[in-house]
Amino acid sequence: MNIAVLGAGAWGTALAICLSARHRVTLWTRNVEHLAELAALRTNQRYLPRQPLPDSIYLVSALSEALERAELVFVVVPVAGLRTTLQQMVALNPSLPLVLACKGFETGSAKLPCQVVEEVYPASITCGVLSGPSFAREVAQGLPAALTLASHDEIFARSVASEIRTASLRVYSGSDVIGVEVGGALKNVIAIAAGISDGIAFGNNARAALITRGLAEITRLGMALGGCRETFTGLTGIGDLILTCTGNLSRNRRVGMMLAAGRQLAEILPEIGHVTEGVYTVREAYGLGQRLQIDMPVTQAVYSILYEQVPVEIAIQDMLDREPGAETD
Repeated sequence: MNIAVLGAGAWGTALAICLSARHRVTLWTRNVEHLAELAALRTNQRYLPRQPLPDSIYLVSALSEALERAELVFVVVPVAGLRTTLQQMVALNPSLPLVLACKGFETGSAKLPCQVVEEVYPASITCGVLSGPSFAREVAQGLPAALTLASHDEIFARSVASEIRTASLRVYSGSDVIGVEVGGALKNVIAIAAGISDGIAFGNNARAALITRGLAEITRLGMALGGCRETFTGLTGIGDLILTCTGNLSRNRRVGMMLAAGRQLAEILPEIGHVTEGVYTVREAYGLGQRLQIDMPVTQAVYSILYEQVPVEIAIQDMLDREPGAETD
């Protein structure tokens, strides 16, 4: 199969490497200078250093060239650039099936990626979303991982899941598109909180409690938006949440640890050098929670630290001072 991967960040590059084992892959970056680096070094030194790009991966910077022979498109651009990229794509070919592999809410509209597609593309477009516990570097290295591919078209979900499965990458299919995307978006917010907790040495007990209560608010918001409860106990819910809250490769957890050390967001983000979706997701998630009247204390604490300049110690204390209710609330 001819597959186009749009977005040459860490995750887009890792997917391209993984998919190239079975398919003809074109990797697109909109940055001409980045393309030249990729072609010269045959590695993505900016986002996935020391991981060789197979010679079979075709590198382009022209979107038209990326889509020219494609039978399936993986969209792995940051959510901030998703709508613009989709608008350019639909003008070139409005019928290519899509798989979204980006996580978060669109700034301003609080739309999930699948909802942005619905606004840009014809209703007849076939679209799926790919998510789950997966650090880019480990997937690129061929280490075992498991993901979920969800689509309203269940035949498409099963077919693509089968096509992209490898000896080390298990891909399950599903139909709860909203639930999969909400889990993938909000786990980054909880991971910032987990990083803060680890950074101030609250210990393993606190982190476990934080992950569990974080899952509760992810589930509350996800169900309010139309997701299914069962999704949040699966790979794209608790699975992705555990990985992002505990793994040393987690950028969002690292942001939290740096905040706990007294660093300012303005200096943290350039140092990390990658898009850290949780920083932007928390603003939209907090707004959604307020509008839908959903209790989201972890999200609120992270929002207050990032956007209301509340000191970490006070935000954490406010959470600890909350009167605990029934666990199932």
